[in-house]
Amino acid sequence: MAVDQLSDIVQRCQRIENDSYTSEDYDSFQSAAQKCIEEGHSAQVLSIIIDDKNKGIVRCMGWNLVGTLVQAVLKNDDRNLSHNHAILTNLLQICSPKELLVSLLEQVEAASPDVITETLMFLLKPLQKVLLKFGSKKAAFLGMALSTLMNQVARLPVTGEEEGTEGLCQCCSEMLWFVKPFVEEVKVNNCSGVGRDEELKLEILKFCMKSLREPLLAVQLTDRDQPQVSTLCEFASEILAILSGIGESLPDLLCHMYLKKHAAPGFLEEDVRYPKESLANLAYLLFVHHIAIETFPAVLSPVFILQCNMEYIEFLLSRTEESHLQRGLDLYEKSLVRVEDSSLSVELLELKTFISVPQNLVKVMTMCPVHHLRSKGLSVFQLSIVKFNLQAKYKFLRCMFRTSHHSGVEGVIIKNVKNLVDFSLRPGNGNAWFQGAHLMPLLRLVLSLPQGAETDLLQNLDRIMESLNLLRYLLIRDKECHNETGIWTEVHAIHDGFIKPLRLGLNMSKAHYKAELQSLNTKNTTRGHSKVDCTITVGNENLPNLTPDMQLEALYSALSTFELIECVLGRVEEVMEAKPQTA
Repeated sequence: MAVDQLSDIVQRCQRIENDSYTSEDYDSFQSAAQKCIEEGHSAQVLSIIIDDKNKGIVRCMGWNLVGTLVQAVLKNDDRNLSHNHAILTNLLQICSPKELLVSLLEQVEAASPDVITETLMFLLKPLQKVLLKFGSKKAAFLGMALSTLMNQVARLPVTGEEEGTEGLCQCCSEMLWFVKPFVEEVKVNNCSGVGRDEELKLEILKFCMKSLREPLLAVQLTDRDQPQVSTLCEFASEILAILSGIGESLPDLLCHMYLKKHAAPGFLEEDVRYPKESLANLAYLLFVHHIAIETFPAVLSPVFILQCNMEYIEFLLSRTEESHLQRGLDLYEKSLVRVEDSSLSVELLELKTFISVPQNLVKVMTMCPVHHLRSKGLSVFQLSIVKFNLQAKYKFLRCMFRTSHHSGVEGVIIKNVKNLVDFSLRPGNGNAWFQGAHLMPLLRLVLSLPQGAETDLLQNLDRIMESLNLLRYLLIRDKECHNETGIWTEVHAIHDGFIKPLRLGLNMSKAHYKAELQSLNTKNTTRGHSKVDCTITVGNENLPNLTPDMQLEALYSALSTFELIECVLGRVEEVMEAKPQTA
């Protein structure tokens, strides 16, 4: 029935001159042909398509069948598969490239998540064939196709089991095949020096930048022995090779954010043409995985490369996604490792990123929910301190102590101060920054309590313990007759401003917690050890539903901490009260 209806419509259209078909003719042809294909009569439709008498009809109306053909092919019905392929092949030869392109891209956009891979793998070849028919006018159409395709690639899973990322790997590999003829055309144009197609080059550049952002920014590339990881590393390598091939220097791209030396022609703004997110991943691929590193000139100093990378590290560490944070930490670490110890000058701290990056690093160390990233953040933070010279270390530690607002980080900083003072007191290491006049403002800063005697000792435990250890070290190591650090000049002020309020706060805290413990024991004795829910406040936040046993454990733990503080505090007081040693 459908075949007869299609034959009648074709015969009627054959009598129409100059291809002056009406909208009714279009609708009738499309409806009848689609029904034939869906009912399995593809052979009959093919015979109509290849008949020379119907070339005008097919040229005008055939593109409407693309959607139906694609859906039929994806169903893998062996009975009509070859006929459907043959119909599509003929349509690609006869129909208008613009109409075919629109129809094919509609199928790409319409693909549901579970068939994205199959849809793209099938449509890339016909899409490439259609685009090549546009000749020198293909740039805008290529851009439209690449944008649509990469949007779908971005929907594929990038993490999980090997089977989950297999589709992504297949699509990435096929995308390289898809863009190859267009990349080669740009290369030929660049080599010839005449008729350079900047628009085509721009579309290839946009494709590379998008690939660096999605999917490559989210994928894990650490275990190259896995087939999927190896495939994605190869994809990344090819993307960087394409950038070089179309005339984009990788060193220029890397230094782009730092030097701002691209005077990009055309209508695109700089941040659109060269997105920071994409350039950040480019730096990561170059310096962490050494992909295409052979193209990077060795004459650029490690300090200059660090300066360039700081823009990207700042961006990556300002995000919350695990993949971004991991890349930021890895890139910062690799950039620092290449720099000689104690070589970064204090002038670098005038650059915004040399302060903002460590501040972002502190947020990772203190707020990131992923343990290994917090640990990595701490090790990179320590590495960054090692790379500064003494004057820069001094300024950096002061700045970070004032801005970190976290006891654990403050404890790390104070421990670094102690180690640097110890280094400076050794023969031959004397300097102006961790001895004498410059050291004292830093000591006044760290040997203090944030809220005086009312400071929360538990919340500030790390800071307090490191401060006490530093003070005890200074009093024992630096004899009063030498007073190289200046500590003995300030000993009374430190006692009044730090030791005395600490002792007062410690006594008040112990008394408060002992009273709480006695009260709780009294209640437990009266009521018995029933499972009564209570609330304890820690750091101004309520911890609800604590049983009496849990409360007891918390109180005993706090009292043990106070005993630890008192033990170290007592030793410091003994040294301060004892008669100082002489030379």
